[in-house]
Amino acid sequence: MNGPLAGFTIGVTAARRADELIALLERKGASVIHGPAIRILPLPDDAELHQATSRLVLAPVDVVVATTAIGFRGWFEAAEGWGLASRLHRAMEGAVVLPRGPKAKGAVRAAGLVETWSPTSESNAELLQYLLRMGVAGKRVAVQLHGEPLPDFVGSLRAAGADVVEIPVYRWEPPADIAPLDRLIDAVLAGQVDALTFTSAPAASSVLRTAGERYGDLVEALRRNVLVVGVGAITAGPLVAAGIPVVQPVRSRIGSMVRELTVELPARATRLRIASRDMEMRAQAVVIDGELRPVAPAPMAVLRTLVAARGRVVSRQDLLAALPSGGEEHAVETAIGRLRTALGSPQMVCTVVKRGYRLAMEPV
Repeated sequence: MNGPLAGFTIGVTAARRADELIALLERKGASVIHGPAIRILPLPDDAELHQATSRLVLAPVDVVVATTAIGFRGWFEAAEGWGLASRLHRAMEGAVVLPRGPKAKGAVRAAGLVETWSPTSESNAELLQYLLRMGVAGKRVAVQLHGEPLPDFVGSLRAAGADVVEIPVYRWEPPADIAPLDRLIDAVLAGQVDALTFTSAPAASSVLRTAGERYGDLVEALRRNVLVVGVGAITAGPLVAAGIPVVQPVRSRIGSMVRELTVELPARATRLRIASRDMEMRAQAVVIDGELRPVAPAPMAVLRTLVAARGRVVSRQDLLAALPSGGEEHAVETAIGRLRTALGSPQMVCTVVKRGYRLAMEPV
C-alpha cells in the first residue's frame, strides 16, 4: 500500500493539463486510465476568432466578460499575431471588465486591464445576475466563450437589450484518436474503474456522446458503481442533466478535486470480514489485511458477484453469466481457482457441493 488511493483505478478524461492531473493521482497511489474526451483547436488557426476580433475592434465595448484564463490570454496572443492587440486593448480600456474567477482575473490584469467585479461563486449564473441588475440595454457586451456556445447566457443578455459580441477563443473538438476514450468507456462498463474525473463540461458531453449505443449502460454504471468527480458546477452540468451524481470540490481547482476524491473514494470502498480476514474492494484489486492484491478481470467478476450475495450461495450458472467472456461451466471453476490464488487465502471462497460457491462469511 502506497498512498490513500493505492489499488484504485481512476479514469481521466482531460486533454489540457491531463499530465498534471495524472501525476497528482499517481503520487497518491492510484492507477490511471487516460481517455482524452476532447481536443482544443489552436487559436491562431481559428478564422472565427479572427473575424470576431476584427469586428470588435471597430468600436469600443461597454462590458467584457472573461470566462477562462487560458481563453482570455490566448485571445490576446492570437490578436498579437494578427497585429490587432493594441486595437483590442483600446477597445476594452473603458469597459466594465468581469472575470468569472481568480484565474480569469489574473489573465485580465496580465493584459493590462482592471477588473470591475468578479463572482465569488466563479459561476456564469452569478455573472449574468450581476449584468442584468447593472442593466445592459443598449450596451455593447463582449462575451469570451469557453469552448462551447453559451446560449442561455447570451440569449438573456440580448433579451435585456444588449448588443452581444460572442468571442469563440477556442473550440472543443472530438479527439483525433477516439480509441483511448472508447477503451476508457469499455473499462467503466466492465467494472474496472473506481472513479471517473472531469475537468470541463465539453469533456463530459463528449463522453456521453461517444458512448453511442452504450449510453444507457454507461449512465447506469456512473450512477451506481463509479464515483464521478467534476472540478466544478459548470463541468458537472451535462452529467447532472443525465441524472448522474457528481462529487465536486468547494473550490474549482484540480488540486482541490484530487483532495476531494482522496477522501471520498476510500470512504465508499466495500469492506467485508471473510474467514477472519479483512477485505476491501477495488475495481481491479482487493486489500486483504492491509495487503494490496491485484485480481484479473474474470476472477474479479466472480468476486463481485459473490460479494453482492453477502455469504449466500451463488450457482455456477449465475457466476458463468457474470464472466466477461462467458464460456463453458469449467470457466467458472478456472476463475474460482484464480480468485483463490489472488486472494492468497483459499478458505475465503467455499465450495457448496452441487450448488455453487459462497464467501466464508455469515449471510446478511
